[in-house]
Amino acid sequence: MNVMPKIESTETGEVDNNLAAVSEVEAGIRDFVRNDIAYLRRPMAVNSTEPILDPSAEATVNNVNSLIQRVAGTSLSEIENLISELEALRDLLHAEGQRVQREISGYAQLSQAAMKSTRMIADNVQQWKRTADGLRNS
Repeated sequence: MNVMPKIESTETGEVDNNLAAVSEVEAGIRDFVRNDIAYLRRPMAVNSTEPILDPSAEATVNNVNSLIQRVAGTSLSEIENLISELEALRDLLHAEGQRVQREISGYAQLSQAAMKSTRMIADNVQQWKRTADGLRNS
């Protein structure tokens, strides 16, 4: 399968050089792929306990490999989605934690103000009581 780019040039020498370069790159890629999967096509040694792969077994291996790649791709995308959801949840929890801290601080200030008011009321009641006792005794 040769893919030849459409080259618009008036010089035939330049076109020939480009085509030769493209063909050389394609040949290099084909050789690399052949060498990379050559172990799948080689028959096993006679002393080996593993059976020789026939074409149907090779097709099965290729199908399994493509299935594994699809499943792994799906799993990776799900993991990435989960990570983004967890990051959003972490941000939400952080914001809620800050809100709760602000509310607790507000309740503490309100409690202190209520304690001061109660103390002032108690002090005033004691003064009124002493004044009332002093008026009765006189």
